[in-house]
Amino acid sequence: MEFKHTSVLLEEVLEGLNIKTNGVYLDGTIGGAGHSQEILKRIPQGFLIGLDQDEVALKASKDRLRGIGENFRLFHLNYFHFKEALDILDIEKLDGILLDLGVSSYQLDEESRGFSYRFDAPLDMRMNQNNSLTAKEVVNTYSEDSLKKIFYKYGEERWSARVAEFIIKERKFQKIDTTFDLVEVIKKAIPKGARRHGGHPAKRIFQALRIEVNNELDVLENSIDSMIDALKPGGRLAIITFQSLEDRIVKDAFRYAFSDCICPETSPICTCDKVREVNIITRKPILPSKKELKNNSRSASAKLRIVEKLSMD
Repeated sequence: MEFKHTSVLLEEVLEGLNIKTNGVYLDGTIGGAGHSQEILKRIPQGFLIGLDQDEVALKASKDRLRGIGENFRLFHLNYFHFKEALDILDIEKLDGILLDLGVSSYQLDEESRGFSYRFDAPLDMRMNQNNSLTAKEVVNTYSEDSLKKIFYKYGEERWSARVAEFIIKERKFQKIDTTFDLVEVIKKAIPKGARRHGGHPAKRIFQALRIEVNNELDVLENSIDSMIDALKPGGRLAIITFQSLEDRIVKDAFRYAFSDCICPETSPICTCDKVREVNIITRKPILPSKKELKNNSRSASAKLRIVEKLSMD
């Protein structure tokens, strides 16, 4: 299947990054290079670094970027390890970083990847196919309490306990091997009346499993500070999120980086030595336009937040 993905908030990202023609930019989730193609066109004297966990995405990106220029380098890396790429290239600081989080249209529509409840496929959900943990292993080996916590924390599913209970019951008779196997268990667990509203009943459970399999929230939470540190003064970090848990992490991290004191209000003097690192460019997240929503329904939950690195002199 050809790697297809419609980049969301494209013009907003390009404007928000404040691109310099000789700048060095990192796309930490390059996908099919939708954003990166346009960035590369704007940096004829600059350089683009692209990372992705998905080797299919990297191949598609490489083919597309070569039609624009040769001033780029791609790496099969999770963005958490972006400094490994910088070390290899002997680059210390960047003019801009982009993270477009979540799952790509290709990954959702490629049945064999097991990301979607719309197709019957093995329960996989790995963005990096070299990783060992799959959704099948999570569903069939995690304890009832662990499943309940994952579904509630990562899926914000009100029926988490009941779904976990029904999974454990099903496992006693047979393994839950495929996406449709799991969908059937979820439908049994969630009362019929509760399934009439809020979209597909498996949506939140599948989201929770994907986050667990790919360790998405921990990676995000532990990457933002180091990415801000890697920016040049005036450099910008732009992050697109697709669900509230991601957006909350980004919002809180940007707010912390913007703070110049974190001492308790009762403290008579500042002893924390915290200094402001960024200006927040987007006081409120940028949302898709009505035109974009009409052309790409999958952009509906997208939110873009941007910060700019301050000079520390």
